[in-house]
Amino acid sequence: MLHETGAEEDPTARVTNVPYAVTHVSVRPGHRLHVRFIDGLEGEVDMSAMVTSPDAGVFAELSDLGAFSRAYVENYYVAWPTGQDLAPDAMHDEIARNGRWILR
Repeated sequence: MLHETGAEEDPTARVTNVPYAVTHVSVRPGHRLHVRFIDGLEGEVDMSAMVTSPDAGVFAELSDLGAFSRAYVENYYVAWPTGQDLAPDAMHDEIARNGRWILR
């Protein structure tokens, strides 16, 4: 027996009360992102040094601008189809302090 479901749930329709929930991401030149959080905080994430570092690990895939430009919001965090994601709480804390988060 097949289990049928209705229309897919829109993840942005869910409500969360954590201030570090990401609601919007846009890709900027130079391996940078602009993010907005549910509490209204906005800022920049600079990943340029991280993705080109010899120690980039799984983030090395994002040195390709085509791959990097596919960033999206999933369940209130920034993610990529290649499997990488960013910790929204650390991102929020650093942007709240400095207006940007520079990953190295």
